[in-house]
Amino acid sequence: MRERILVVRLGSMGDIVHTLPGVATLREAFPRAHIDWLVERRWHELIELNPDISGIIPADTTTWRRELLRARTWRGFSELARTLRQAGYDTAIDFQGLYKSALLARLSGARERIGFDMNAAKESGAAAFYTTAVRPPENVHVIEMNLSLVKAAGAAEPAWRFPLSTQPDDEAYVEEQLQQNQVRHFFVLSPGGGWGSKCWPIERYAALHNALARTRGWRSVLNAGPGEERLASEFMAQARVTRPVHFPLTPRQLVALVRRARVLISGDTGPLHIAAAVGTPVVGLYGPTDPKRNGPFGSRAVVIHHRDRGPTSYKHEEKVSPAMLAITVEEVLAAVERAVKSSDE
Repeated sequence: MRERILVVRLGSMGDIVHTLPGVATLREAFPRAHIDWLVERRWHELIELNPDISGIIPADTTTWRRELLRARTWRGFSELARTLRQAGYDTAIDFQGLYKSALLARLSGARERIGFDMNAAKESGAAAFYTTAVRPPENVHVIEMNLSLVKAAGAAEPAWRFPLSTQPDDEAYVEEQLQQNQVRHFFVLSPGGGWGSKCWPIERYAALHNALARTRGWRSVLNAGPGEERLASEFMAQARVTRPVHFPLTPRQLVALVRRARVLISGDTGPLHIAAAVGTPVVGLYGPTDPKRNGPFGSRAVVIHHRDRGPTSYKHEEKVSPAMLAITVEEVLAAVERAVKSSDE
């Protein structure tokens, strides 16, 4: 009997979204279990309203690294390990497949530790920390890979839920920003990305803004997070016809925003996966990552991927990939029309 379960998925935004159906499936299979989620502190609000989990354990791996470099101590890490062990987990499921996540699952003291085998884990050696190393099906979406872990824990029928909830103050903030900027019908552009080779050139986002503003009369809302200020500035300088809107957003406020959008256009990023999860039409621009594995999950998604223009290498490079450069503004405009039409039908 599994009474206490630890879910380990530290980040990032899109990966957390892709873990939600797995956690929902766990809740369906073990309705009385206490299920905690270990997550990076910066992402905890994405799941703090999730009805499928019992509690959140925030982690801060950046602080751990600073502690080690400055004071040569693992105090924060040690305190977290102590907290995990005191919880008395029966099962720990590591959806991340890194050394650090596998080690935390091991330090939790859970008798059963489930994760991907060495062929599927992001860092192959992480598999050595598990009592059950799972080989997921080949050529499937990462959500289905995650479901293979909960199946190994005894869950059967998948629950296709993405509980991304917001609070009234999140909705009120977004509404206030839109009203202040006199925005009614709008689309969201999210040009950033975890690494440069996944990004579409910013001048093409600006050209897309100009074309949609001219043909549709829509305003654009730019989503740019911390560290992407230069990207936002370049976009604002080139976007014309109608004035783009940009305002700071917390993760939950981002959920509130994209729910209202006519469409979101982005590379393989967290905002794209949030929009797909809440049912907003999306256009996904793909290059070095494979949309079959990491694409937006939903019926209102249109993906552009020139597979013949470059391998899906998943290499974290800053140079824009040839496959991304092969995507034209005209292609994206046509994809937007298809995505929006799907929501109107």
